[in-house]
Amino acid sequence: MSRPRLSVNVNKIALLRNSRGRNVPDLLQAIDVVVAAGASGVTIHPRRDQRHIRLDDIEPVARHVARHHPDVELNIECEHHPDLLERVLAVRPHQCTLVPVRPGEVTSDHGYLFPDEGPALRPDVERLRAAGIRVSVFVDCEPALAAAAPACGADRVELYTGPYAWAWGTPGHAAARAAVFATAQAAVDAGLEVNAGHDLDRHNLEGLRGLPGLQEVSIGHAVIVRALEVGLTRAVQELLAVL
Repeated sequence: MSRPRLSVNVNKIALLRNSRGRNVPDLLQAIDVVVAAGASGVTIHPRRDQRHIRLDDIEPVARHVARHHPDVELNIECEHHPDLLERVLAVRPHQCTLVPVRPGEVTSDHGYLFPDEGPALRPDVERLRAAGIRVSVFVDCEPALAAAAPACGADRVELYTGPYAWAWGTPGHAAARAAVFATAQAAVDAGLEVNAGHDLDRHNLEGLRGLPGLQEVSIGHAVIVRALEVGLTRAVQELLAVL
């Protein structure tokens, strides 16, 4: 089995840039650094409130990755809102990860409820796939949700690993890890590939070795936090060493 892809989420770099109103740090240069360090994917998660990656970042990022890093996959995470989907379709990333959004949330904190939400997602999923874009959908680590996810027509599920990451090193770790593995296996059994993301770092990523069907991990916040200590290049390389 090949090593899962590391897709570095660069949202927090954009958040820092936005705080000063200038192009510092330069988002495209940061992408160059993480790719040079060995990352084979880049993730951006535009939101309608534009609190980190802005809507006008989408096209330049997509163009930069395609032109300068043709072997790197671009993953755009977003809610299934018409304006965001039109922007995704305009640039045609390798993958679009659909994520439900709750007003006022600090960050993504829940997945879709399948099979109930499958019919509403399916038309958007079909449009994306018809444009040659792989589609992943965000799910909580509950096997029944992953088993029902094919109802929306997606190619993959992305497992919401927040509760697993928070349980790392606590008495609840074994149960949280078991839930991740059971959900991944349910996805594979349903014919889906598996991505994982949220609060993963160089420590708790160790616990996902051998996860069934794992194709990609998306990590952003932990990369930037670690980069404050050792630099962006080493922060990425440490994750790759675990993978």
